[in-house]
Amino acid sequence: MARARSPRKPRSPWRRRFVILLQVLLGLAVVGAIALGVAVYIAEDQLPSFEQLKSSPNGQMIRVHAADGTVIVSLGPSYGEWLSYGQIPDIMRAATISVEDRRFRSHPGVDPIGVARSVEVRLQRGRWVQGGSTITQQLARNVFLSSQKKFGRKAREWVLALAIERKFSKDEILELYLNKVYYGGGAYGIDAASRKFFGHGADHLSLAEAAVIAGLVKAPSNYSPTADVQAAIGRAGVVIRTMEETGVITPKQGAEADVAGLKLAPESRQNSARYFTDWALPQLDTLIDETQAPLEVWTTLDLNMQRVADAAIRQNVPPGTQGALVTLDRDGGVRAMVGGTDYVTSNYNRATQAIRQPGSAFKLFVYLAALEAGKKPEDMIVDEPVTIDGWSPRNDSRRFNGQVTLRTAFAFSINTVAAKLGQEVGFSTIADMARRFGITTPVNTHPSMVLGSSDVRLIDMTRAFASVGSKGIAVTPYGITRVTTNGQVIYTHEVDRSHVLVAPYVAAEMTDLLQTAVNTGTGRAAQIGRPVAGKTGTTTSTKDGWFLGFSSGLTTGVWMGRDDARPVGGLHGGAAPAQAFAAMMKPATADRPIEQFDTQVVLPDWQMGNQEDAYFGQPDEGMQVDPDGNPVTPAPRSQPGTGDGGDQVQSLIDRAPDPAPPPGAGQELNQAWIDHVTGRDNGQPRSDAPARSLPPPRPDQDDRPNQ
Repeated sequence: MARARSPRKPRSPWRRRFVILLQVLLGLAVVGAIALGVAVYIAEDQLPSFEQLKSSPNGQMIRVHAADGTVIVSLGPSYGEWLSYGQIPDIMRAATISVEDRRFRSHPGVDPIGVARSVEVRLQRGRWVQGGSTITQQLARNVFLSSQKKFGRKAREWVLALAIERKFSKDEILELYLNKVYYGGGAYGIDAASRKFFGHGADHLSLAEAAVIAGLVKAPSNYSPTADVQAAIGRAGVVIRTMEETGVITPKQGAEADVAGLKLAPESRQNSARYFTDWALPQLDTLIDETQAPLEVWTTLDLNMQRVADAAIRQNVPPGTQGALVTLDRDGGVRAMVGGTDYVTSNYNRATQAIRQPGSAFKLFVYLAALEAGKKPEDMIVDEPVTIDGWSPRNDSRRFNGQVTLRTAFAFSINTVAAKLGQEVGFSTIADMARRFGITTPVNTHPSMVLGSSDVRLIDMTRAFASVGSKGIAVTPYGITRVTTNGQVIYTHEVDRSHVLVAPYVAAEMTDLLQTAVNTGTGRAAQIGRPVAGKTGTTTSTKDGWFLGFSSGLTTGVWMGRDDARPVGGLHGGAAPAQAFAAMMKPATADRPIEQFDTQVVLPDWQMGNQEDAYFGQPDEGMQVDPDGNPVTPAPRSQPGTGDGGDQVQSLIDRAPDPAPPPGAGQELNQAWIDHVTGRDNGQPRSDAPARSLPPPRPDQDDRPNQ
């Protein structure tokens, strides 16, 4: 009899489910591995070559060149020399691997142990603290991805890291990393970081220096030695202890590393050329569309002129005041720009941003309007009391001289004549003339506007004088000549000489008046031994001093004053500003040929009774007007302050011929003297012109001239 088989024990449904789950997971793992392999293969195929990665910096770099090609400033990310793997010090490689990725040599690009550790910390603290990123992952993120902490980005980072490990060797990956990772302060790569923080290349870093640099990667802004020395020292200590733990240095070597005793490279001093670059570079937004590729920007700035201009301002500004200067070439190119006495202390550009009253320098537009309306320099006009809409200007000499020529009125800066000219040609006509010549600020049409009561910018006034010197053709200031990227020219400046502002004869007559003001009038301190045409300006209670003029194709405008518009004792257009103009223009024009103006210098009608003492007794001290345009009594004179940097430019200044001294007691104001001033005599005296002997000024006379 056959034995009955015992019934089979039913299989547990949980066991069946577990097996199915394992099968599904295994299938998913296989599919995932295949997908990962495909993704890595595709990513590897699309990766740039090693040489391409070496030549592709992160972010846009802009290098600004002066007119002679010298690099003025580099903006954006900075990169040092590319160091090959063999050139990178062993201590730098060891420090980086120890603190960033201990298992760098053994993992395939992603470190499972590091990932597990970061997950454990996440569960303990409730937030992501450690990313578990390897050096390869960091390289992938820095070069190809953003720093957003999202799973999708992290997955792409893993794929790229695996692809990078397949395509490049460990040494190549470390070389790329150390030359491209960001270390703070705009420095990318260990060489740029070493030069920024320690003043030398990274090819000979000490242990302490390598520890500081390696410690920066985690948080460049927090651990930067220039931002927080103690934080940098503390982080470097962590790096050194980690190196001891991994056995790359001995405890003795770690103890001997004097991190606290490291000497940091001094921060480079910003020079006055930064005023120019701050003005010029924003114009790139309208000139080009390129925002990614590195740019080489070539400018009009003449470094020799810039140094001279900087010294001219520093040497001549009265104590406690600011100064600004702009020099334009005949085509409008900005050759020098000084926006203040010290860029580090104040980067506010007073040459292009400040708006101040120009005083009698604004009379340029009054006389331009009059000349265009048909007036001539020799036309007669009566200097007499005048009232216009309740406003009664007076002359600083407190005298009226009866009939005078326009030349005399301009040379003596007679205010009543300027007011009468304004009334005759129309104050709105003068305002239109100012706008025609490039004044971009609002111009009022009150009668007192003829004395410069409307605020203007120095660069606009300099542009206006340059346009007169250009025979009435508009001169537009510009600073960028061309822009290149990767060797290709993407922008070239073209000078437009087609815009005529006034007829050439009007510009010539205006130049005639302006050179008279310099040679025998209010701007005598601006003489430089060659023809100069210019005008001074001084405002209420000596709050502003101006001088603007041109010679030999260069036009320079100078402003001085306080930022808070408080009065400055002794500040007058014919003193410190005119002296700064001369200090700038003498060396700036020394190598240029002497250029005569279209009109010869003609003496003003100097025989005006006691007026001659008021005029010739002192150099121009400027007409001062209150907010309503009424003259006020000038403050006492003070000596201009001294500035540093004088020795730097003195040799240049010495090259220029000395100007003739202004006529004084017993001197002969004749054509020979004028020829000597304007450079027409070639150093030879002349005696073919009638002489006019000037009496010495009498001490009982008011010696303040009108501006």
